[in-house]
Amino acid sequence: MATTVDEPAVREAAQRFGDALAAGDVERAMECFSEELRRNAGEVLALLPLPANDVDIESLERSGPGYNVVLRLIGETNEDLVQTRWKDREGRPTIVEVSHLSRTEREPAGEQVAEDEITEPGEAG
Repeated sequence: MATTVDEPAVREAAQRFGDALAAGDVERAMECFSEELRRNAGEVLALLPLPANDVDIESLERSGPGYNVVLRLIGETNEDLVQTRWKDREGRPTIVEVSHLSRTEREPAGEQVAEDEITEPGEAG
């Protein structure tokens, strides 16, 4: 019984992986890893900016025998792009490689000055 790992299957698996990261469920996220990545889970997890408040699929493209999925992980103070490489392992999409692409610093939520508190010159009493 051969199962084809196609784009919808990879997208669904990548979404489950992202949801697990956003929920802080590292064990569930690691279920998507190949055996090789599980053996080096500490190194792989160090590439992921955790905790992540939100994880979105930025792009998904076929590349040779697998798929490259770029995930946007949004945390309190940064936004990171991480590329995951997915291949068919025993009939299911599996992450075989993870690489960190970029990090953008963000303003922490709640620390922005409210503009409505600044008065225009001449309006103060």
